[in-house]
Amino acid sequence: MTRPWFALVLYVVYMALAFGWRSLRQRRATGSTGFRGISGPPGSLPWIGGVLFALAVPLGLAAPVAEIAGWIGPLAEPGPLLVGLGAVATLAGILGTLWSQGAMGESWRIGVSEAERTKLVTRGPFAVVRNPIFSFMMLTALGITLVLPNAAALASFLALVTAIELQVRVVEEPYLLRSHGDPYAAYCAKVGRFLPGLGLGAAPRSP
Repeated sequence: MTRPWFALVLYVVYMALAFGWRSLRQRRATGSTGFRGISGPPGSLPWIGGVLFALAVPLGLAAPVAEIAGWIGPLAEPGPLLVGLGAVATLAGILGTLWSQGAMGESWRIGVSEAERTKLVTRGPFAVVRNPIFSFMMLTALGITLVLPNAAALASFLALVTAIELQVRVVEEPYLLRSHGDPYAAYCAKVGRFLPGLGLGAAPRSP
């Protein structure tokens, strides 16, 4: 199997499990898929984050497809060691994403709704970092970019990282502070944002 085909299989499996299967499981458990859409008015930072996330997903799919079709080539030819490292990172990211989603249980959502007040989850991977799903998503995207270092994969990775930073800092952390107040602030003071010990403290509470 060539690198582009390998990357395509990894990406399709990831999307099917992390979004398709997880959403179906959520719907069976709660009656809702968990998708809450893009936050904020057009042009706002929350909206930009949502749009970037929506762009990152098809760009990630386009990366292997475009290379298979011969429309683009790799920015650099990765050696076996780099491809192997990327594959391991991708598989670890997929498993970590599923583990973290499972730890959220019925509180799992994509996006937020001000009308909802979900349970504050601090167990499992959430005891190590506050946003393990996002951490593992970025690891997955990085792994695929190492396997398939072309312009589309790199653009997808950068769009995803930017989208996650905006989603966490200007949407989710302020929302969780409004919802949970001091318990969430205390949790943020002890647990890092994306990596252990880094990014302690939440974004300011918004009105």
